[in-house]
This record gives sequence, structure tokens and C-alpha cells, in this order.
Amino acid sequence: MPKILVADDERDILELVRFVLEFSNFDVVTAENGEEALQKVISESPDLVLLDVRMPRMTGHQACQALKANPKTRSIPIVFLSARGQDADVRYGLSLGAADYILKPFSPEELPNRLRAVLASA
Repeated sequence: MPKILVADDERDILELVRFVLEFSNFDVVTAENGEEALQKVISESPDLVLLDVRMPRMTGHQACQALKANPKTRSIPIVFLSARGQDADVRYGLSLGAADYILKPFSPEELPNRLRAVLASA
């Protein structure tokens, strides 16, 4: 069962994503900000990291940059889940090394399928 670390500062979104992914047979670990996400990536060794862009303490962009700069975590696929959906936002997230960029609101059917596709190509 693939392990996904989900980082989002909105508790309702975090719980919805957890429910959708657990229902789709993923093991889910959660974090409420970018700093906590970095700590949990080290301690939990997830197969994929799903990051919100706007979070306190450390943004998703900053967390992505830190994970990609660390030789121990750089190979873990990162997917952004964000309400920021302008072309420039998406291009910037992908330029940081993210494997995919999913817009909120997301489809509960689409989310696990997109994550499986990223895992399959990793």
C-alpha cells in the first residue's frame, strides 16, 4: 500500500483528502504546514508527497525546494494540490520539480488516479 504524506493547513481539506485516499487504499500521513511536512518526510519515508502551496511556517514551494535539494528525499515525487491555478502558478510549481499540479476543488475520483499515475512513472 503506497504511503502518501499530505500537507495542508486547512483541516477540512486535509481530512477530505485523507478520507479519499484511505478509501482508495493509500496509507496516509498528514502535516499541517511545510515544516511539519519536511520532518515527517524524514521520519515516515512516504512514497509521494502531496503539498498545498499556501501554508504557514513554510510554503509548499519552499518545502518542495528543500525536499528536492536533499539527496535523501529528492527522488520522492511531489504533487501540488492548490487553489492557485493560473498558468504561471502551475508552471512555477512544476519548475520546482513537482511531478504534477492538481487544482482545488479536486475530483475525489481523479485525485487517487493522478497520484497512482505519478507513482507508476516514478
